[in-house]
Amino acid sequence: MMTSQDILSVYAAMAELTEQMVQAATRSDWDQLVLLEQRCAAHVQALREQEPAQPMQGAERERKINLIRQMLNADRQIRDLTMPWMAQLSKLINSTGTERRVINAYGSV
Repeated sequence: MMTSQDILSVYAAMAELTEQMVQAATRSDWDQLVLLEQRCAAHVQALREQEPAQPMQGAERERKINLIRQMLNADRQIRDLTMPWMAQLSKLINSTGTERRVINAYGSV
């Protein structure tokens, strides 16, 4: 069972990873972004596997809240950076699918 300090250490590691994810998204380094997301997901899984701990109080609680806010802010920044790329990818996939259907229906030119 993790102590409150252990849990806070995991949250701090996740906050650092999400900041690195923002940097990777800013550079359009999608492979690095995926790798960092996988590392972050492993931390989330480790927290899920723990027995429910006593709710944090005082300074520990405030630290946890601040770390979660940092992660949510980073997540918003990542979404803002990736959504245009995702829209472009979606258009490309739809265009390719339409082209394939036309070729199947009418043959290649």
